[in-house]
Amino acid sequence: MTVQPAVLAAGAVCWRLVDGKARILVVHRGDRADVSLPKGKLDPGETLPETAVREIAEETGLAVTLGAPLGTVEYVLPNGRDKIVYYWSTEIDDHALELARFVPNDEIAALEWLDLDKARKKLSYPHDIEVVDRFAKRLKKGNARTFALIVVRHGKAVPAESWDGPDATRPLMQRGVDQSVAIAKGIAAFSPVKIVSSSAARCLATVDPLARLTQLPVKAKDELSQDNYDVTATVVNAIAAKRLRKKRTTVLCSHGPVLPQLLDELVALTRSKVGAALSNAASLAPGDFAVIHISREHPRSGIVATEIHSANLFAGRAS
Repeated sequence: MTVQPAVLAAGAVCWRLVDGKARILVVHRGDRADVSLPKGKLDPGETLPETAVREIAEETGLAVTLGAPLGTVEYVLPNGRDKIVYYWSTEIDDHALELARFVPNDEIAALEWLDLDKARKKLSYPHDIEVVDRFAKRLKKGNARTFALIVVRHGKAVPAESWDGPDATRPLMQRGVDQSVAIAKGIAAFSPVKIVSSSAARCLATVDPLARLTQLPVKAKDELSQDNYDVTATVVNAIAAKRLRKKRTTVLCSHGPVLPQLLDELVALTRSKVGAALSNAASLAPGDFAVIHISREHPRSGIVATEIHSANLFAGRAS
């Protein structure tokens, strides 16, 4: 008997403050006569953050920026297949509300903003309430508002032994080019405001699709290159410290030996404990990216969440 793979989906707790009190968005689904959090299934070729942004736009009309992940829920569908839904939080500002264009349709009959207690009572499914409770705990700790440092390992490059020129000029293989395209929308889901890359050709090529998608310039830094790798990590540590001070979501594209240095310094500066997710983020495969979420209000109280996404799997994991 063939076991069907789990159905993957993604969504978010969309929230905003009204008179200092949090309200979250729930959707009334006319076709199922229920109330749930906005979410939808992963399309082929998507990363999960990309799915969450697309589905929220389709269901609510909102263009969102993903915040920190809220974990997953798992349940069995009526047809017997397992379903895993990945959730993030996303704060909705007045500008996003003004631009939103929601039209009731066969799937979503209405939207409703509710305070947390009313949302818990109105939601149809216990697993949705569980996600709301996770968000409420983060809000209570003052960690609902975050910024992210997105570390990217360059895509698959031409092997060093097959390249006659300087290492910094090694280009991406076609697989690496495909990886760079595949991850661009997933990274863009977090709305970075700056892209910083190693000056090596393979790194610059990896972030090029993202730069074109977001219309952001790429700042090339020799200090992030493998040619300038320094076991003391002095320069890399300074880059990490600057990004933490700025509190702006930034993409940092570099190499296998350099990324662990960046993450080690972030752990030290944020006074974080090293768990499995952070350890995995330090050993990204080519074409993978990790999103390190840090509290805007309490940046030195520990990393809020770490998630890793792969161009190779078109899926992700978060904790």
